[in-house]
Amino acid sequence: MSNEKFTKYERARIIGARSLQIAMEAPVLIDIDSNDSLQIAKVEFEKGVIPITVKRDISS
Repeated sequence: MSNEKFTKYERARIIGARSLQIAMEAPVLIDIDSNDSLQIAKVEFEKGVIPITVKRDISS
C-alpha cells in the first residue's frame, strides 16, 4: 500500500479483515514470532504489506 492516509474506520476494517484471513490460516506476509492474528495484522498494516485496497466514492 502507498503512504496515503486512512480514516480510523478504513484502518479498522483493513486490519480486521486481514486478521480474520490470518486466523483462517492465510499465509503471513512478514516474519514475526507471534500467534496473535490481530497483532500480526497490525504489524503488516504498519509495514504496508497488506494486499487490500480502499475504494472511495469521490462525489460532491
